[in-house]
Amino acid sequence: MALEFDTGFEPAHGSFVSVAPDILRVTAPNASAFTFHGTNSYIVGHDTLAVIDPGPDDERHLKTLLDAIAGRPVSHIFVSHTHRDHSPLARRLKAATGALVLAEGPHRPARELAIGEVNALDESNDTDFMPDIALPDNAVVDGDGWSIRAVHTPGHAANHAAFSLENTGILFSADHVMAWSTSIVAPPDGAMADYMASLERLLERDDRLLLPGHGGPVTQPKAFMRGLKAHRKMRERAIIERLQQGDRTIGDMVRVIYRETDPRLHGAAGLSILAHLEDLVSRGLATTRGAPAIDGIYEPGR
Repeated sequence: MALEFDTGFEPAHGSFVSVAPDILRVTAPNASAFTFHGTNSYIVGHDTLAVIDPGPDDERHLKTLLDAIAGRPVSHIFVSHTHRDHSPLARRLKAATGALVLAEGPHRPARELAIGEVNALDESNDTDFMPDIALPDNAVVDGDGWSIRAVHTPGHAANHAAFSLENTGILFSADHVMAWSTSIVAPPDGAMADYMASLERLLERDDRLLLPGHGGPVTQPKAFMRGLKAHRKMRERAIIERLQQGDRTIGDMVRVIYRETDPRLHGAAGLSILAHLEDLVSRGLATTRGAPAIDGIYEPGR
């Protein structure tokens, strides 16, 4: 099916918005080509609260979160992954509230760096983050009138997790599924094979509403995720076609495949193509000398 993105989002910076019963959204003022209008933090509950994805270390955002919390106790802070637009404010919010910080784990790449490889995403990673509690897959945390389940969804980041608000059909999908754009999958921090497996896992669920880390809600999750899956498969076919047409470098492929994309995103596009090529090489559909690399030379596979 055709994939249609929804960019009609009002961030309401400096305020908070009710998006479902006992769920408030607070959007951080960190808009960019990668974060859309900013990172969404969510406050769950009525009396004793949980915060999901506290966001970047920004004084204005902390103030707005505390305004929305309005003096109520906060028992838990859930962090979906350790990119700097999602996790750093957890430290200051914990200090202000005394809440426990929970996440899949500290930052780690999806694979080890190859010899001589530089991680282009180093500056975007919160390598200082350490949760108070590491959440295993499917772990359920019971709060005051709410229960939240950790659903591990590696791909965008190796330690990425979505959070299910049990018995509501609502899933906080963070950066794995967003209505406004596809998720960036960039090695070595992310992996395309992991991303696709996580997408299949979410397709098997029966969530009725996804609340993502950026932009507005996904109101028809299954249809939208099927579109995401088809989009990734289409991108894979485009890469195979460029190899068959004689392109041998990622730069050559970016110039053709992403010719209508904002040039500011071409670096990320190159990393996305690398993620696909890692997967294609592992399946024998592309070849390269040594490990797949951003500056590698690629040939068609079988």
